[in-house]
Amino acid sequence: MKVPVARSIRPGAVIIISLGIILLALSGFLTPLTRLILAPFLQAQTWIAERYNAIASFVNAPADVAALRQRNAQLEAENARLELQVIQLQQQVREAEVLSSLVDYARSSVQSRYAAAAVIGYDTNPFMRYILINRGADDGLKIGMPIVTNQGLVGQIAAITSGAARVRLITDPSSVVDVHLQNADVDAILQGQITGEASLEMIPQTANVQPGDLILTSGLGGNYPANIVVGQVATVRKRDFDLFQSASVQLAVDFARLEIVLVISNFQPVDIAPLIPTPAP
Repeated sequence: MKVPVARSIRPGAVIIISLGIILLALSGFLTPLTRLILAPFLQAQTWIAERYNAIASFVNAPADVAALRQRNAQLEAENARLELQVIQLQQQVREAEVLSSLVDYARSSVQSRYAAAAVIGYDTNPFMRYILINRGADDGLKIGMPIVTNQGLVGQIAAITSGAARVRLITDPSSVVDVHLQNADVDAILQGQITGEASLEMIPQTANVQPGDLILTSGLGGNYPANIVVGQVATVRKRDFDLFQSASVQLAVDFARLEIVLVISNFQPVDIAPLIPTPAP
């Protein structure tokens, strides 16, 4: 029985055609045709994927927003906590630096005994210059004890309770300090001003006072120990017809930034008022 020639040729033709298509594909000749055929399918797939993602985003959006808001709130709380820690650390570093400088000052002045106190308030009266400290009579403090920092003279205790004290600053209008101008080697009076500054009064007319001259407590008057730094002469006012010179002062202490002060606890002020003769009527 003979196999028809057409049937025997058909499988071989299919194989040859298939091999030819494969060779054409491998050589890149069919790439344009492939792109042309697959383009509609790719476009349809892209369109379906975009619509699916849009629907999924719409469905999941409320949950995502809530999660983001919760996470944002957590991050804000954490940021606030860290900022507070930074502020506290900066405050601790500043207090440590102040305490270290006060300790150094106390060690350099072995003739005096000191009690450290924190500034807990300022007088709100614009015409008075006072601070409040957290030490009082229970700590052995008394009215009249001088207050200093490592920079210089601050003032004197004016009122006291069991656990706190009010300090009159040397910038208060009622404050008068006997001082000595080291370079000019003369004594004068430091007078507080209503502006919160201080001036030198009663400088002898013959004294050679210059800007920059160092001002120290003189120890006269019995209110303060001698040789505590007060400040420097800023400008000198001298007129031939005046009995005394006067001068403005650059004070050593920054009164706007007082945080911790030292009380000279072994100094007892002397009231010399009864010893000053009064003029006869």
